[in-house]
Amino acid sequence: MIIIIALGCLIAYSLQGIFGSILSTLVLYTILRPAYMYLVDDKKMNRSFSAILLLFISVIVIILPFYALSSMVIDKIAELQNDPSYFKDMLFKVKHLIPIGGDFQNMVEEGMKKAGTWATDLFPSLISGAFNIILGLLLMYFLLYFMLVEKEKFEAALLKYAPFRSQNAQRFAEEMRNTTYANVLGQGFIALVQGSLVGLSFYVLGYTDPVFWGVITTFISFVPVLGPPVVFVPAALMQIANGNNFAGWAMLIFGFIVIINIDNVLRFMIAKKVGNIHPIITVIGVVIGIPLFGILGLVFGPLLLSYFVLLIKIYETSSLASERLERIKTISDQGEL
Repeated sequence: MIIIIALGCLIAYSLQGIFGSILSTLVLYTILRPAYMYLVDDKKMNRSFSAILLLFISVIVIILPFYALSSMVIDKIAELQNDPSYFKDMLFKVKHLIPIGGDFQNMVEEGMKKAGTWATDLFPSLISGAFNIILGLLLMYFLLYFMLVEKEKFEAALLKYAPFRSQNAQRFAEEMRNTTYANVLGQGFIALVQGSLVGLSFYVLGYTDPVFWGVITTFISFVPVLGPPVVFVPAALMQIANGNNFAGWAMLIFGFIVIINIDNVLRFMIAKKVGNIHPIITVIGVVIGIPLFGILGLVFGPLLLSYFVLLIKIYETSSLASERLERIKTISDQGEL
């Protein structure tokens, strides 16, 4: 037992660099599993061909757009950082809108610089980190292929070695699926809608770079309620400072009435379908996930925290069931005596 534990700890320590790839594999497997079962069981397609087809589609739909958008964000942030007059001009306009002192101005300037550096580090660099990105993707798709092709063996092994009773293991699998759908597909859809609305609003009202700010809002909107105002409130204040009162106030009114509240409407609809993730779990999960996974922490952080809470619930259920069995056994033994 000591040797097994020692080797397990050594392997876990060695795999810490690819933990993100392993977690990505589990998330994609959960998402692609229904489509794979439909192709193999209903359409009677070849297992290997079905797996490769789904992997190819996931690259086109998820991977390429994500890294293309990340590259666009990195370039834009670098452009803004290399243009010091942009921030000075913005501070000058804000000072006329809201009187601020010199110390506060220096603090805002320093905060903007640090925010730009933090945002640049958040997104994966396609040039400097190309090798790590490609290695992680190859590992993820290698694991995912065999998990799909050998689905029955993989799931049977999970049930066999899961530290639960069979019914609890089944419950954990179902809850994990619902949690993954709610976090990845549900929250991703909400973020996409809010980002699209901000980008469309910026375009209609004549703001600069509506596509870029729509993409930024999409990423930030993974943080419920707090996300979109981080983008549209400063942009609206800048418009008011420039004398464009209609564009500024229209953005503020539309943002707080429609963009913020559509989060609650969509979240309620998604909760009825796959499950509800409390905003507190999402926010704390983002705080945990970003230092670990970078921009992917917006998704993986809430997932990890949700899985942790789910495990606690199952443990509590198992403990209560064991206590009831012990009580029943005690009463039965006393009855026999």
